[in-house]
This record gives sequence, C-alpha cells and structure tokens, in this order.
Amino acid sequence: MLIIPVKEGENIDRALKRFKRKFDRTKTMKNLRERKHFTKPSVAKRAQKIKASYIQRQSTQDEVG
Repeated sequence: MLIIPVKEGENIDRALKRFKRKFDRTKTMKNLRERKHFTKPSVAKRAQKIKASYIQRQSTQDEVG
C-alpha cells in the first residue's frame, strides 16, 4: 500500500506526480502483467540468457568500435 503524505497547502498535481513516481518504482504493474500468465522456469531462464548475451554483445561492440 502506497502512502503519500500531502503537506498543508501543497498542490494536488505535485502530490499526484509523487504518487505516480513511487508507483512506478515499486514495479507493481510489471508484477501484475507477469502474473497474468504462467511462464515455465526453463522459458524464463532462456529469455534471461538471451537478454544477457544481447547486453554483453552491446557492451563489447561499444568497447571495440
């Protein structure tokens, strides 16, 4: 549960912006989307390895060229 204390005389838009930022940082929506469907552990590992190899390839290209 997110609690955003609103100070006396504070603009509601500013408090809403703080709420949205805090909501994004907790990754609530990302977790909800992941839980919509089951992903097998082997598929999750494979995707993680592919992502890691992609990041590694990008970093080596930056170093070389």
